[in-house]
Amino acid sequence: MAVSVIHSHHLRVDGLSVSYPDRRVFSDLGFAVSPGQRLGLIGENGAGKSTLLRLIAGEFERADAAASVGSEATTSGRITRPRRTALLAQELPFGPDERIGEVLEAALVEVRAIERELDAASAALASESTAASAARYSAALDAAERADVWSAEARRDELLDGLGVGSLGLDRRVDELSGGQRSRFALAALLLSAPDALLLDEPTNHLDDAAAAFLEDRLRTWRGPVVFASHDRAFLDRAATGLLDLDPGRTGALALAAGGSERGAAGGSADDLLAASGGTVFGGGFSEFLAVKADERQRWLRQYDDEQEELRRLRIGLAETARAVSHNAPISDKNKMAFGRRGDRVEQQVSRRVRNAQLRLETLEREQVPRPPAPLVFAGIPSGSHAFDEESGLLLQLSDAVVDGRLSLEALRVAPLTRLLVTGANGAGKSTLLGVLAGAQRVDGGIVHRRKGLRVQLLEQDVRFTDPGASPRRLYERALGERRAEQVPLGSLGLIAPRDESRPVGALSVGQQRRLALALVIARPPHVFLLDEPTNHLSLALATDLEEALGAYPGAVVIASHDRWLRRRWSGEELELVAGRAVAGTAVAGSAVPAGALQ
Repeated sequence: MAVSVIHSHHLRVDGLSVSYPDRRVFSDLGFAVSPGQRLGLIGENGAGKSTLLRLIAGEFERADAAASVGSEATTSGRITRPRRTALLAQELPFGPDERIGEVLEAALVEVRAIERELDAASAALASESTAASAARYSAALDAAERADVWSAEARRDELLDGLGVGSLGLDRRVDELSGGQRSRFALAALLLSAPDALLLDEPTNHLDDAAAAFLEDRLRTWRGPVVFASHDRAFLDRAATGLLDLDPGRTGALALAAGGSERGAAGGSADDLLAASGGTVFGGGFSEFLAVKADERQRWLRQYDDEQEELRRLRIGLAETARAVSHNAPISDKNKMAFGRRGDRVEQQVSRRVRNAQLRLETLEREQVPRPPAPLVFAGIPSGSHAFDEESGLLLQLSDAVVDGRLSLEALRVAPLTRLLVTGANGAGKSTLLGVLAGAQRVDGGIVHRRKGLRVQLLEQDVRFTDPGASPRRLYERALGERRAEQVPLGSLGLIAPRDESRPVGALSVGQQRRLALALVIARPPHVFLLDEPTNHLSLALATDLEEALGAYPGAVVIASHDRWLRRRWSGEELELVAGRAVAGTAVAGSAVPAGALQ
């Protein structure tokens, strides 16, 4: 692996490229992060965010690099980073028998070493005041200040409390903790080690609002450079000073237009080309990024429309010129000599114009920008159902609904245009409530009333298809019927890559399976659409598109989510659950509200 590393106080990447035999992850990537700056990495799943963080951390230098980066990966470029650069990976490095106190103390090994070096340098300077000893002491003091060696114990307690695990005790074994608790301890240990540069891969996973806000505050005061990958849009908006988009947008689309046939022959797809070149750096948070992307899409659309109009004019002009030259009839025998004397110059002039127009047409056809991806929209709800006979009527109604130990709700009503957001901590009963509304979860007490002819569909957190051997195209045809599937082809929705339409659905990733489940809803919307943590396993772009499309959904929408970005923008009704019960003061009845609950 030809990646060179230079140590400095700042972080810089120059000409970094990573590729596998069948695809490029990114090419000629370059960016810089100064001390105190925080760069957020964004991009589609598979764009290379985790790979980039591992490369910066230096994992390719270790003997087990084949396992962490990929034995078939080819890399090149140069990385400049602080010597003490630490990575929070999604895979945790703890052994099951380790105790929390031992994990945290291990995180302080380098801090303790820095402290010992400061003591030794101080003693050397006191015994012999030379330029060398003074330089040694100055370097040791600078390192000690960056590592904050004098407040290690206080910082440890503050970090544990701020991340919500301070009450668990230091004697607990790792295997006694939940996955979320282990993730929080890993984050606490990394911050406690006080590295000069922080690399974080999905740091807000398993964090509640308070812990996420605590982490945001910590990062805003971090002295060194910070690079993090996250699907948490609220975190990106509040913590990042800039964003690196590994999806080049129109650049990637142009690459697909130019080389799509070649890569298609090799088994590639649009998904493979999303990060086929260097990324784009945006200054500011996620809100500004969305505005920039919206402006870029409008420019892209205008260029596409202008080019298509020019292509139309060129094709019409060439056709009319060809008809004019031919005169729609062959030259008669008696006019052949005259045409040779008078018409050859005209023919040459026309021929030059035709060649120039043909050359322009060929160039434009070869280099034209592709059509921008269409916004996500839902088809209309099919007519003929009794569910919409009366727009003011109710579609679903729960009365004293009880699921033993999980849910106890006095009343909930869902009208045709209800927009209801269900919130609460993990285990509060959100998924159980959606299961009851969908008819997948039976109640142990109370009444569930559904309108005749009502269609309800649930987008679950973990999508499972009963026939894992079937292809997405086949499942799509089964769900919609062959005629409907022909009218609205799966490929037209932009959710499943062409190469994946024929693969067994069981071989697709969790995110790809969720995209297929969403495609089934988009093509044939139900009267009541239930979504359980809809932004999980979806890219930032798709999650944002989905939320915007839900504002104009033609039926009722009930969403259960902990997503802070979604919750802060929600303007419809809300129902907060605690231990399966509605919190006083929150909505317990859905009503017909105007579309556009997401602002």
